[in-house]
Amino acid sequence: MSDRMTPISFGRLFQWITAEMREHHSIFAIESASFYRSPAHSLPIFGSQIETPFGPAAGPNTQLAQNLVSAYLTGSRFFELKTVQTLDGEDLPVSKPCILAQDECYNVEWSTELRVEEAFAEYVKAWWLIKLLAQGYNLGNPSNFVFNMSVGYDYAGISSPKIDNFIEGLKNAADTPIWKECRDWALANIAGQKIMDRVIDADFINAIDPHVCNSITLSTLHGCPPQEIERIATYLIEVKKLNTFVKCNPTLLGYETARRILDRAGFDYIVFDDHHFLEDLQYSDAIPMFKRLRRLAAQHNVEFGLKLTNTFPVDIAAQELPGSEMYMSGRSLYLLTVELAKRLAEEFDGQLRISYSGGADQCNIVPLFEAGIWPITLATTILKPGGYQRLNPIAKAIEKVPFRAFEGIAVEKIQYICACSKHDPHHQKAIKPLPSRKIKEKVPVRNCFTAPCNHGCPINQDIPQYVQLVGQKRYLEALQLITAKNPLPFMTGTICAHRCMDKCTRNFYDSPVYIRQVKLEAAMQAFDELMEHLPPAAAPCGSRVAVVGGGPAGMAAAYFLTRGGAKVTLFEKGKELGGIPRQVIPEFRIGQCAIKRDAALVTALGAEVKTNTAAPSLSELKAQGYTHIVYAVGAQKLGQISLEEGQALNVIEFLRQAKEGSFAVPGENAVVIGGGNTAMDAARAAKRLPGVKKVSLVYRRTKRFMPADEEELALALQDGVEFCELLAPKALRGGQLHCRRMILGAPDASGRRAPVETQEEVLIPCDWLVAAVGEKVDGQFFAAQGLQIDERGQAVVDPQTLESSVPGVFVIGDAQRGPATIVEAIADAQKAADAIVGAYKYAIPVLDEDYGSHKQGEQAYKRGLLTPYHNARHEGQRCLECSTVCEHCVQACPNRAYAPIYIAGEKMPLILHLDALCNECGNCAVFCPYDSAPYKEKFTLFSTEKEFAESVQPGFFAVNETHFKVRPAPAMLAQCLGPNSPEPVNGVLSIELGQGQISAFFEKLIATLKNQYSYLMA
Repeated sequence: MSDRMTPISFGRLFQWITAEMREHHSIFAIESASFYRSPAHSLPIFGSQIETPFGPAAGPNTQLAQNLVSAYLTGSRFFELKTVQTLDGEDLPVSKPCILAQDECYNVEWSTELRVEEAFAEYVKAWWLIKLLAQGYNLGNPSNFVFNMSVGYDYAGISSPKIDNFIEGLKNAADTPIWKECRDWALANIAGQKIMDRVIDADFINAIDPHVCNSITLSTLHGCPPQEIERIATYLIEVKKLNTFVKCNPTLLGYETARRILDRAGFDYIVFDDHHFLEDLQYSDAIPMFKRLRRLAAQHNVEFGLKLTNTFPVDIAAQELPGSEMYMSGRSLYLLTVELAKRLAEEFDGQLRISYSGGADQCNIVPLFEAGIWPITLATTILKPGGYQRLNPIAKAIEKVPFRAFEGIAVEKIQYICACSKHDPHHQKAIKPLPSRKIKEKVPVRNCFTAPCNHGCPINQDIPQYVQLVGQKRYLEALQLITAKNPLPFMTGTICAHRCMDKCTRNFYDSPVYIRQVKLEAAMQAFDELMEHLPPAAAPCGSRVAVVGGGPAGMAAAYFLTRGGAKVTLFEKGKELGGIPRQVIPEFRIGQCAIKRDAALVTALGAEVKTNTAAPSLSELKAQGYTHIVYAVGAQKLGQISLEEGQALNVIEFLRQAKEGSFAVPGENAVVIGGGNTAMDAARAAKRLPGVKKVSLVYRRTKRFMPADEEELALALQDGVEFCELLAPKALRGGQLHCRRMILGAPDASGRRAPVETQEEVLIPCDWLVAAVGEKVDGQFFAAQGLQIDERGQAVVDPQTLESSVPGVFVIGDAQRGPATIVEAIADAQKAADAIVGAYKYAIPVLDEDYGSHKQGEQAYKRGLLTPYHNARHEGQRCLECSTVCEHCVQACPNRAYAPIYIAGEKMPLILHLDALCNECGNCAVFCPYDSAPYKEKFTLFSTEKEFAESVQPGFFAVNETHFKVRPAPAMLAQCLGPNSPEPVNGVLSIELGQGQISAFFEKLIATLKNQYSYLMA
């Protein structure tokens, strides 16, 4: 497999496009529902017209002809072509993978990987294809789009024959070989034919304008002297007579400003020093230069402007990409770019044209356009799931804004945009490092579509289905589906840690589907009805089970066991069911009503509940006839902290008393030690106590490395808790907590940076202290019952059933794991119940017939749409239905190196990787929900036998019409073999079709490709 792309001939590209459109109503796997058809209005620029003022920036999405076509189809009308330089092709080293766009984007490539001559041909082919498609498919006026060339990086290179031929060729391509090839092929194969909506005649073909570009964007390397920049720009204006944009580096802002802006927005972890700022063009030199170039451009009747901005160089500090330096873009770059745009607009009173590219996306592009900043080019947003389809909603939003010729930038508007950016959540980094969106499994070759949310849920709830049911207002069916696996819908609908939402693909768009709220909505709407329609318990199975502990784990176990036909007695030493949620978690987080409803559901099937009753010993329970005992006693051993002087209250006891209203406040200054969710509860509870004026939370790391959930941290901050980071408490004396200052050292085994103590002492006002340092399992309790315990004091259990060393005795929840989440407790209860009474079987309600039909126009459009949360009932509209509509690799690939293949009788399309179009940029690996890199693991179609032979990944190559070489994935070898298969040689099968040498599925795949996707195999 090569990491170099193979350009496709103009004729084959056109045949591919028209065949795919005819057979599948898509082009390069972009469904026709996402095509944008321009309205009548347009904007003047460089003597031409554009129907929308935006398009892809010079980057991955403008390198190949099919990339440019894809961007046009979905709404782009201004294209900044990938930068060319004298160093090109195989001579240009590009580390792979080269793109990381999970959140803000990073890259380690900067100009075309093709030879300059190849890049030129790609741009001309794209010009022709767009003209023909605009006409044939009635997508817009074939003349109303603009290509803008991009060159770098020094005067010697830009004025060299190689780049000069490139520039002159794009100024007028009429006499170039590729222009003649496109024209002649079109005349011979298209003239007089109807292409979808219109006939394309010879006159139209002959009239296609060969003047591809009359504008240019100058990109210079960091450290380029101002005299060199001005010399190149002068050459482009004066000699080449081109409308010229000079691309500026964000370093114009100065190191302190850039560092402050990024730190304030939570991007403080991005590492860079001041050397680029010192070496790059200085603001004081730039302004006079730009004024001189404006005057020069006016003298030569061309336009001059600035391109804001280049990507931002930062250190590779955590091996994010290969190398030592990478280039940042996306939403973090937006903050720097709008600040620079504001300063330059003020400097030039709005009269200097700005071409914008710095984190532009659906969230901010309309205000930029309204401010008079255009054209606007985008990169990062197109590299995320949805891909080119994200451009269609942008075009539709832009078309609602009045179109006016450029008359200047509205300075007050860009000032307002800049001010808003400092508080816009879309451009603020999360407090904590982003969780992994990956699931643990490897991507399968077949049937790879999956709902990551299901995998993130410890009980594997049927999340997409109940989200859709709530959206359809089928609340009872939704709640029945939820309670098939989860008998605590109110607790989990209120305070669940919602790991499902961490995995949700919408995190790559805006915010996750709010699954927890959807569950709560179903519970609130349908609880009473559910209680009237509970499924009857199974016939008695002969098991008599004692459940010890009435917290979430014990409650769930009692429900599952009773439903399965066991006779259950639940022992709870407290006066009510609910455990920690009822007794300790503050009322402002979960109300008593919610817990009572869950308790009512748990006991509705007949479990006997003995409250205010400590369970007998294990031997006594067995003597009483219990066949099975389930311990759900929690982590009862209270955590402690060692101080040189003074005492701290235990957090559980404090929260219990605060909830009961019995806590006597010792003073106005409270301090909580700890960084977990319980610490956040304690700090927020203390804040609400009468007489408390200040609550400080002390932790030895920073907020970013606290174990608490992001949501809990944010709520504590909102409540006014003061975070005292990088402090280790030592002693409480004289109304002050004495702490040692910590610094963060190298990352520890968990990936968190290890704190290192210094000798600096810090004093914090403290009248009373709470230690939230975690509870532990009481191993002595289990040892006393005769259970084997490990070195951590936890009961040794079978991981599949949670049965202990004593047959028939199970340990679940916090008692088995240590402090954990409610949903993990439910998962443990389910494991134990399944082992005792067998697995519960249930049916998933039938959804509307269009659910999962990802050929539907609405679904295609939704995949490109950023949609903020409105309410729980509308979350079905935000759900991307990943289990039926995944294709993240297809969407995120800038080069269209993936194709979904629909095979008769198969549940899902097979995602085929096209080796010739892949440059191993790695973008697909970022967004694949599996712990996989699709470009290395998906089934691959190779275009040459050489590439097939040099690769090790699964795929095939067509030697001729009937002879194929196939390399199955090792896990699929048995599925691949036919009754007459030859012996694999080095893992490769050399087979003839129709001879029983390959399985029916692979015969069907190849037949499908030949009959319905022949354009992929040409």
